[in-house]
Amino acid sequence: MSLARPWRIALSCVLALAAASCSALGGGDEPAKPNPAGSLEQTKVVVGTLPIVDTVPLAIAQQKGYFKEEGLEVELKTLPGGAAAVPGLANGELQFAFGNYVSFFNAQYKNVLDVKLVADAYQAAQGMFLILTGKESAITKPADLAGKRIAINTKANIVELTARSALDASGVDSKSVTFTEIPFPDMQTAVERKNVDAAFMVEPYITQAQRKAGMMPVLDAATGATLDVPIAVWATSAKFAQEKPKTAAAFQRAIVKGQRDAANRSLVEETVTTYAKVDKDTVSLMHLGTWPTAMSPVRMQRVIDLMTQYGLMDKAKQINPESMIFNAPQG
Repeated sequence: MSLARPWRIALSCVLALAAASCSALGGGDEPAKPNPAGSLEQTKVVVGTLPIVDTVPLAIAQQKGYFKEEGLEVELKTLPGGAAAVPGLANGELQFAFGNYVSFFNAQYKNVLDVKLVADAYQAAQGMFLILTGKESAITKPADLAGKRIAINTKANIVELTARSALDASGVDSKSVTFTEIPFPDMQTAVERKNVDAAFMVEPYITQAQRKAGMMPVLDAATGATLDVPIAVWATSAKFAQEKPKTAAAFQRAIVKGQRDAANRSLVEETVTTYAKVDKDTVSLMHLGTWPTAMSPVRMQRVIDLMTQYGLMDKAKQINPESMIFNAPQG
């Protein structure tokens, strides 16, 4: 969702506004007041994003003028995938970026980038992380996936980890499966051409594949141990957060307002049709995730545990997610 490759479309949304000064930790009822004009350390910021449903709160925040109200001028930079956010933040080309938790945690773990997590971006829900096969495939149940080739958008990201977890929970040795990197938009064709046996897909590709090609779901990777698992987050570098905390807090307030508004499905559908260029019929059928407006170290630890379980992190050297959360300055 590293969360993806060059994006042409993809999806998800929902939630409630939390206090900007406490939104990172999930506390407080009163939102912090916007900074008065001219009080920000930096007013123009470059934000790395993907034109997908997962990031629709960003589009909502722009359309409703939430960034402008905070004194921010936002320039969007389309990323080839969530993992590309890390070098962009590290070299200063980006001030904020959307990316999957695994990429940011991995960067922190390997000391590639000192990361500050600004706002939770997206959380899984049933029906939006599916492994599908062709309509005439002999694969009809999870056990049939053993030893098969499954398409994923990027290896060693939240997609692969949840796929492995769901397979193992279903009695399938995930080590027997061969994961093949294929961009989400190309997965349907790859299955039809039998280049792979199945594909781990997200919206809107799930709905499109079912409507147009009759593809069938075999396993939901957002159930059981991975139900409601955090997928993606808005982040900045610790250096930027330390040097320009008022700017970081302003961005945090604006994006959380966008996520709050994403609780309105009608608004999401209306925005997605133009922002991610998805037809209205598909949008109306999609299974959407949720957009938390408060950050939870407990939820984030679930991702770290998955990374540890599947060899991306040493248990003895686990990072502390709470220490990575950006807390808006008081006053």
